[in-house]
Amino acid sequence: MTAKTTPALTHLALHVRDLEACIAFYRGYCGMKTVHERDDGGVRVVWLAEPGRESDFIIVLLPGGPGRDQAEGDFSHFGFALESKAAVDAIAARAEQDGCLAWAPRQEPYPVGYYCGLKDPDGNFVEFSYGQPLGPGAAAQDNL
Repeated sequence: MTAKTTPALTHLALHVRDLEACIAFYRGYCGMKTVHERDDGGVRVVWLAEPGRESDFIIVLLPGGPGRDQAEGDFSHFGFALESKAAVDAIAARAEQDGCLAWAPRQEPYPVGYYCGLKDPDGNFVEFSYGQPLGPGAAAQDNL
C-alpha cells in the first residue's frame, strides 16, 4: 500500500528585470530578508523570506526576466496580511509617495477585508490587507 503524500507549497520563483530593485522592494515593503544567495553559473539567485518563516515559504528572485506588466483588470497578485487598517493606510501612503500605489485602500465584504495594492519594480501586484481569514488581523474579522 502506498502512503498518500500531500504537497506543501514552499516557494515561488520569479525572473525579474531588476534584481536589486525587487530585493529592495520586498525587503522594504514586505519585511522580507535574504535567507540564501548563490551564484548559479554567473547568475545571482536570491531567496527571500519573512523572518521566522524561512522554512515555510520563500520567494526566489532570478535576474533576466522580461517583466510583468499586468493588463487592466488582471488582479493576479501576492497577498500580505497586516495587523490593522492603519497599517494598510501607512503602506498605501508610503507607496503613493514612492509612485508604486496601484489600488488605493478600500473596504470589501468578508473575506476580502480592507486592502490596498502596490506594483513591485517588475510589474507584479502586491496586496496588503487586514481582516482576511489568513494571517494577522484574521481574528478581528468580526470587527469589520
